Amino acid sequence: VIRPEPCHVCGSRIRFGKTAIKCCQCQLLLHTKCREQCPSLCTPRPHHHAWPREGVLADFAPSTPPLVPTLVVQCVTEVETRGLTETGLYRVPGAEQLVREWKRKLLRAGAALPALSSVTDIHVVCGVLKDFLRGLKEPLVTFSLHPAFLRAADIPDDAARDTALRHVVSKLPPANRDTLAFLMLHLLRVSHSPDCKMDVLNLSRVFGPTLVGHSSANPTPLAIMEDTPRQSKVVAHLLSLPPNFWRGFVETEQENLVPM
Repeated sequence: VIRPEPCHVCGSRIRFGKTAIKCCQCQLLLHTKCREQCPSLCTPRPHHHAWPREGVLADFAPSTPPLVPTLVVQCVTEVETRGLTETGLYRVPGAEQLVREWKRKLLRAGAALPALSSVTDIHVVCGVLKDFLRGLKEPLVTFSLHPAFLRAADIPDDAARDTALRHVVSKLPPANRDTLAFLMLHLLRVSHSPDCKMDVLNLSRVFGPTLVGHSSANPTPLAIMEDTPRQSKVVAHLLSLPPNFWRGFVETEQENLVPM
């Protein structure tokens, strides 16, 4: 090391003259002693240094499928690594200041993200993921398709409703579709963990406003009141679709997804 830099695993500075390990693909730098804690797969450095502070989902997605932003993949991976025994996962809030700090840090890093293993409270990682999704200019369920999702979820017949939901999911922009699929598979794993005590109903209440949102960026108070119960209904029905449907979007090419 010529110029002292922080280790991307433990965060402490690697001093001048010390030996370090650096990835030739993503430029991640770490102490030799931290090698075993390094993520197993790296993320190639993007052409731009940092992500925008806000944007639509496609602004954060990789260039090759599945089009799931690295921030989403890394948060989900960390949650599944050490969070599936935590009661109230995604319902219990993380410290607001830490959530903001880590979100800023991840957005500044672009796709070369620092390891989240140094975040002691897993609820902070959950908060970063939710805050990132809430901060998008448009929710995963796009403004233009929002009415179609609500109509599909209102169909009383189970088979017809599932068909309609599959159809409208397929109309989403590729990055929104792939990320929604990735999150649905993750939330299903959370719902199946007895320690989390977060069933589909609880998760749909938490993620309804975040994933479904409204049909415009500035909804009226009446629209907010009418949409809220329907948002969770949409997520609950999306979670009722078979996992194989969602896997079809994210398991065709896996190079961008960290193994679970």
